[in-house]
Amino acid sequence: MNKSNGNGSTDAGTQDASHLIDERIAQLGDWRGKTLARVRKLIHQADPDVVEEVKWRGVPVWSHDGIVCTGESYKQHVKLTFAKGASLDDPAGLFNSSLDGNTRRAIDLHEGDEIDEAALKALIRAAVALNTSKKPRTKTTSAAK
Repeated sequence: MNKSNGNGSTDAGTQDASHLIDERIAQLGDWRGKTLARVRKLIHQADPDVVEEVKWRGVPVWSHDGIVCTGESYKQHVKLTFAKGASLDDPAGLFNSSLDGNTRRAIDLHEGDEIDEAALKALIRAAVALNTSKKPRTKTTSAAK
């Protein structure tokens, strides 16, 4: 049994999280499972160092120095939510959901939608680059002021 670690994630390691995502894809068993599996594969192709996690009662999460995106499944669509999507350039116009917020952006994929694989991979790489470009905070001392 996995225990909560306080942030909505489980203490399951990467292997366990990957297994839970496998199970989620199998449970869906329809176009949503196939779509989630395909997107997952593209995420790993775009960033081989991405870490899989499961948070918020079973939501697949892909992270690299912070959350890159999540993959939620609903009756009518699969939603890829980019944690810092509002800060990403989206020249292909993939973002089509959660457009009003200041932080997140999402891509809703419906049955039969074509996925622009090159554009999605570019968006994943941009999200990773944004996460890894964080400048460490430096402490200022009274003497330095």
